[in-house]
Amino acid sequence: MKLASYKLKKASGSFRVGFIENEKVIDVQQAYQDALISKGEHDTAYQIEQNLPADPTAFFSLGFHALDKANEAYKYIAGKNLGVERDEVLLGTPIPNPSKIICVGKNYADHAAEMNSDIPEFPVLFAKFSNAIVGPEDALEKPRLTNQLDYEVELGIVIGREASKVKRENAYDYIAGYTIGNDGSARDLQFRTQQWLQGKNADRTTPIGPWIVTKDELTDAANLGIRSFVNGEKRQSSNTSKLIFDVPFLLEYITEIMTLKPGDIILTGTPDGVGAGMNPPQFLQAGDVVTVEIDQIGRMENKVVEK
Repeated sequence: MKLASYKLKKASGSFRVGFIENEKVIDVQQAYQDALISKGEHDTAYQIEQNLPADPTAFFSLGFHALDKANEAYKYIAGKNLGVERDEVLLGTPIPNPSKIICVGKNYADHAAEMNSDIPEFPVLFAKFSNAIVGPEDALEKPRLTNQLDYEVELGIVIGREASKVKRENAYDYIAGYTIGNDGSARDLQFRTQQWLQGKNADRTTPIGPWIVTKDELTDAANLGIRSFVNGEKRQSSNTSKLIFDVPFLLEYITEIMTLKPGDIILTGTPDGVGAGMNPPQFLQAGDVVTVEIDQIGRMENKVVEK
């Protein structure tokens, strides 16, 4: 399944969870309610918000409990001509307020080299917060405080169940699905100190999306092409097989330190080709269009605006 956060362009209201299917968007909560009614489960159908919330953050905080119901709804709509056309909706970031966004730095050897860094012995972890996130169709806002705003395409992991002290061999049992992140980085702020937080959390600098592809549809996250473009020029091109610390290792390492909750996101690192690594460096300016894409997930395109 592809699960997006959406709202109709011509209507007010909040973002809701929808299926992306054949260039249409189908409301998950409504589809599940219809499935319940078709089975005669009217009492449960009339209490739909308690059973399957429409709000994206609330939905994904239920993890596999919500995904199982969404899967039932997805089977119900199969073959039916439902939903609204893709161009009639605005897509938002799939999980607007995750409890944690854990990022991994220097997780491709070529990127570590272009940043004049040794390959790390342990994963380099830092945090992002929800203020930094924007959706796949939003503007990427360049803060006036920085002259060195950079792009970083990354594979995102979405957690599906509470995860503590996970063993590597069981890691995929805790993953709900995958998305794409563009880890917007203000390099001049990032390297003011040894702590990166201030350069990684400027408001509305990190697009995430365009949706979440569930684990049953994307079964091999270890071999995905990953690319970025600025104004149509290819900047990054690699494969997730080149991660220094792969997905199972990261789950084991991170959950030994902290408990992850359903809906938490891990951004797994970026390959070489970032603006800071070019000679001379090339940073984002107002009017630039940044496109990021990962095989089997999709692509995002965000225009840079001066904040």
